[in-house]
Amino acid sequence: MPVDLSYDDPSSDVLLDPATGVRRSILPGGVRLLTQADRSVRSATIGLWLPVGSRDETPAHAGSTHVLEHLLFKGTHRRSAMDIATAFDEVGGDSNAITAKEHTLYYGRVRSADVPMAVDVLTDMITASLLEDEALATEREVILEELAMAEDDPNDVGYETFLADVLGPDTPLGRPVGGTAESVSALGIEDVRAHFAEHYRPDNLVVTAVGDIDHEELAGLLVAGLRRGGWTLEEGRAPTRRTRSAGAASVAGSGASDVSLLVPHRLRRPAEQNHIYLGGRGLTALSEDRHTMSVLMSVLGGGMSSRLFQNIREQRGLAYSVYSFSSGYRDAGLFGLYAACRPRRTAQVVELLAEELDQMGADGIGVDELARAKGQITGSFALGLEDTSSRMGRLGTIELVHGRYTSVDETLERIGRVGVEDVRELAARLSGAFSTRVEVGPES
Repeated sequence: MPVDLSYDDPSSDVLLDPATGVRRSILPGGVRLLTQADRSVRSATIGLWLPVGSRDETPAHAGSTHVLEHLLFKGTHRRSAMDIATAFDEVGGDSNAITAKEHTLYYGRVRSADVPMAVDVLTDMITASLLEDEALATEREVILEELAMAEDDPNDVGYETFLADVLGPDTPLGRPVGGTAESVSALGIEDVRAHFAEHYRPDNLVVTAVGDIDHEELAGLLVAGLRRGGWTLEEGRAPTRRTRSAGAASVAGSGASDVSLLVPHRLRRPAEQNHIYLGGRGLTALSEDRHTMSVLMSVLGGGMSSRLFQNIREQRGLAYSVYSFSSGYRDAGLFGLYAACRPRRTAQVVELLAEELDQMGADGIGVDELARAKGQITGSFALGLEDTSSRMGRLGTIELVHGRYTSVDETLERIGRVGVEDVRELAARLSGAFSTRVEVGPES
């Protein structure tokens, strides 16, 4: 049975999965620690997660979470930016960070002998960064270059525009993770410091680690590192959690029945192809139908044997790149179909994209397609978990998003329960939910 993590006893220490050794503890201050020991490797991947992302920003401070992530690598009271970079390079490890819409992650992968160093550096960064105005001035230019690079990529531009159109450009989820050139340029160091003070605290911190590690030793290293950085770790304090939605599907099937009637959001760029994004509202990250969505996306546009690939590329030669995708957040979601083609083929490709989903909703899928999709999903899922970084990420996602621990076997069993009628019913709902069409390409 899945283990419910929604209630946190400050003294809890639970072996979540005896078969694989996944263990979870609440440390002083409400810090959550999840580990999986794996003695078959001589390395470990450690992630420090904060449940703060771009959706937690005000419009005036858009991009501040991403800016803060960059600044945490620019020096602490004990280390310079060069010291932080050198610490991992000189032992052959790697370290980086990710800012997303609903979380920020700082991680490192090192030999097991270097775990104490990795924990010391990562905890130093999230507790005692200097956050200086001079560093902000320099790093702001780096981020502006990053945003400019994304603007030069029609895929990035198209996807961000699609996301904003589906979720709402003025909503927290609809805004780009990195902010805009205008919002980043306007950010002051006090804005970033206030963002740091509000969200970077022990009861918000989740630490996940997988590899050649010992849970108790890692807990001791974490507590020592956080206290060294100045955090007060109160005994008996429970973690803080985001408010969660009920997990119901947000797709209602009330969009356009004829995608040719959708007015395209056209962005002109000098290019040889037109990049097409077509879709609408999908499922939340907590929806009970999320495994059905995975199967549907696999059959529709998840690989070389998928319907979109076979029909639009292999049989008709209308595009080189064509696929489907979906994303889920705690209270919203989206689905999309993508293709890139020469401009004169756009209308035909858009029609074919929608037709494949319509047909799935009307006629369903074959048992052979269902079996192939399940094989693709379970195989790639299992192969992905051969890597300690992937398993570290899975533990973090379970803790921050789902709030219930589910073993790999239980997840695979849920995928196995998806039937052809489940896929047909969801496809029918999605085919009636088209709301957005974005095109990035040359003048017609």
